[in-house]
Amino acid sequence: MPTADDSMTNPPLEVLLSKVDSKFELVTLAAQRSRQLQDYYLGAVNQRTIPPQVPSLRKLLSLSFEEIAADKIVRISGDEVREREAAEAAALADAQILESSSGGVDDADDSDA
Repeated sequence: MPTADDSMTNPPLEVLLSKVDSKFELVTLAAQRSRQLQDYYLGAVNQRTIPPQVPSLRKLLSLSFEEIAADKIVRISGDEVREREAAEAAALADAQILESSSGGVDDADDSDA
């Protein structure tokens, strides 16, 4: 039996629109998140896959709207995405450099013994 809060008007449109700049951004964000959730449920999981952030038995688009209303999913600009990716790449490169340099030191210590 459906509950009183299980409808297309929950979360209310006013709440959703207060989380984004425009209705077009809301639709785009919800659609992108729905695709991510679909990949998650189909098993196409990678290191960037984020599981559902709110408990719900509703369909993926409704679940996406619930996540947006709960401030679990936020929109970031393309510049922020590029900055984060550059920072992640730099951190990975630093970790690889440290790993390779520490491996070389260990080899030198082993050869002296």
